[in-house]
Amino acid sequence: MREINVSEIENTVRELCIKSNLYLPEDLESCIFCSKEKELSPVGKNVFDDLCENIRVAKSENIPICQDTGMAVVFMEIGQDVHFVGGSLNDAVNKGVARGYTEGKLRCSIVSDPLERVNTGDNTPAVLHLSIVDGESVKIMVAPKGFGSENMSALKMMTPSVTKDEIIDWVVSVISKSGSNPCPPIVVGVGIGGDFEKCAYLAKKALCRSVSIRNEKPLYADMESEILEKINRLGIGPQGFGGTVTALAVNIEQAPTHIAGLPVSVNVGCHVTRHAEAII
Repeated sequence: MREINVSEIENTVRELCIKSNLYLPEDLESCIFCSKEKELSPVGKNVFDDLCENIRVAKSENIPICQDTGMAVVFMEIGQDVHFVGGSLNDAVNKGVARGYTEGKLRCSIVSDPLERVNTGDNTPAVLHLSIVDGESVKIMVAPKGFGSENMSALKMMTPSVTKDEIIDWVVSVISKSGSNPCPPIVVGVGIGGDFEKCAYLAKKALCRSVSIRNEKPLYADMESEILEKINRLGIGPQGFGGTVTALAVNIEQAPTHIAGLPVSVNVGCHVTRHAEAII
């Protein structure tokens, strides 16, 4: 049994909140710079120039990549041989988020009640997803989620008779309707299977996978490629100004489901689909 003081969790979450808002994952940054060369529209190329410059400035000046520093989504994989000491794990996560956003001078965007709309002032509470795994380490991933893209997400409870092509067409239709709202070029997370809430979780988790890694099952890897190709034929282009690069990647995650259903969800990530991780 390994003991971990929750103060380590707090400090790590603080650092990850700041890091994820200032620096893109290397694979995503590389994908954006490479996609600039693939864009055929002159206007689209100019937009890519601005996006790439924004990434460089954020890195050199230590300022957020986007003004919407997002809702703090925290994924934790906890080894079953870990024992937390020193206080509440949930409190430690939220203290880490609060410190990260206030000390890192990041915009605080969370309201305490969805209808009363009073800002909490420190971007808490976080959305916390916990899973128990083998071992005695803790993996923490912080994925700030802006709502320009989050608002374009969708979930549909399909029937088992639905075809692969119908799933693909529905995902593409979601992106088509979103237009410029999610700040393209986008990353598209797709969840297939599970139940209502599991499906949405899978789509959100899919956004945290490297854009350079395809689904390990050929069936879903082929679907990722086909959806990406069809989305890029829509002509929405960078920031909605038209062009050949509307999406950077499509990541699908799947899970077992019930014989009577086939849930499918889409979680849209903007061109700064941010996440940073650490292992304690």
